[in-house]
Amino acid sequence: MMPATVLLVDDEEEIRRSTSQTLQLAGFDVREFVAAEAVLDYVTPGFRGVVVSDIRMPGMDGMTLLARVRDIDADVPVILVTGHGDVQLAVRAMREGAYDFIEKPFTGKHLSDVAARAVDRRGLVLENRLLRAAAGQRDDVESRLPGRSPAMIDLRYRLRAVAGTDADVLIVGDTGVGKEVAARALHDISGRADRPFVAINCAALPANLIESELFGHEAGAFPGAIRARFGKFEHARGGTVLLDEIGSMPPDLQARLIRVVQERVIVRLGSNEPIPLDIRFIATSKVDLESEVAAGRFRADLLYRLNVVTLRMPPLSARREDVPILFFQLFREAAGRYRRDPVDPPAHVVAEIARRDWPGNVRELRNAADRYVLGLGIDGLEQPVDEAGERLADRVARFERSVIAGTIEAHGGVLKPVYETLGISRKTLYEKMQRYGLDRGGRHDDDASERA
Repeated sequence: MMPATVLLVDDEEEIRRSTSQTLQLAGFDVREFVAAEAVLDYVTPGFRGVVVSDIRMPGMDGMTLLARVRDIDADVPVILVTGHGDVQLAVRAMREGAYDFIEKPFTGKHLSDVAARAVDRRGLVLENRLLRAAAGQRDDVESRLPGRSPAMIDLRYRLRAVAGTDADVLIVGDTGVGKEVAARALHDISGRADRPFVAINCAALPANLIESELFGHEAGAFPGAIRARFGKFEHARGGTVLLDEIGSMPPDLQARLIRVVQERVIVRLGSNEPIPLDIRFIATSKVDLESEVAAGRFRADLLYRLNVVTLRMPPLSARREDVPILFFQLFREAAGRYRRDPVDPPAHVVAEIARRDWPGNVRELRNAADRYVLGLGIDGLEQPVDEAGERLADRVARFERSVIAGTIEAHGGVLKPVYETLGISRKTLYEKMQRYGLDRGGRHDDDASERA
């Protein structure tokens, strides 16, 4: 069995090295980081280790790292360390989901014991997830990319089909549709799940540092290069590189990337020594790259090397029936994130959400869910009310009524796709519409209410 991994973050070199040696002697595989940001490349829902981080550091501090790790997977244990005797900080860290809080100075045995317990807990979490999946419960891909529309069902099928291979993938879709979510899902259900996922924003690469950032450099390669440095490609060895918005990559860099994609080899700046890479490329684009090729802005040879498989992410306008279901998921996620009781929106709010266009797609819908949870309403619609005293049965019924009303609205009153989307029979749908007093427009039907 491979030793458990500890991602260790501390900006003080002596402390970091001594702590690393202590954990290695205890049997852990330790990876050291000076800055917290690099840790996030290793943290995925399939990560089998723990994070140990100092709290007070320049740049991203330990509390921010905790929040970012929990955004990826709330069950990854994070152990925070500080040299400041701050009881309030410790309480805050535990409330925000830290596995444990250790104050300096600490003994090596104490840290190793805490890390071992955290690793055991992580192992149980991952084992339980596998058991739930084997029992036929909804898999991780469906929870990340929800929806019952044919477009989403086909997307999940294609994603699962290619995930277990090393084929490079191009993901195409409008802004906000969830291209990076799909890319992370591909990585996390692949055989590379326990290796780095390195995202590179091609539109934000600094022109004067592009080659050093991606390919790394040797000591003395240019003024200021005091020591050798891994680039992002080398950092991702064994894992996945996401080339986000590849259509924005400068033409000269496209030419250099072709060799990397084709031969899986890089050469650091200041060196002539080729370095082999075992990585998978996933690229995303919000523009039609074939049109960019025709316009001379993108290299055809790079496109044909990257699009071994192309996944197209549908906009919300092409899957309106998914909007109510997706909104409820985003709404409940926001409620958990902001520590609010999730009081479900009334039917007319859900119907309005289903009716509206969402040009910003899932990103815009997520923002709307956040605002609603915070009590800010949605463009003048009523805010959620406090119904804490309501019976559970009534709350469940209200939730069900809202989903049905919103789905009817999304399909323009055509009932066949409604009961197919909701996974119920036609008879059941009619019975529920009668019980909740709904007509084909998702509105309240006074006559039906009286009959019920």
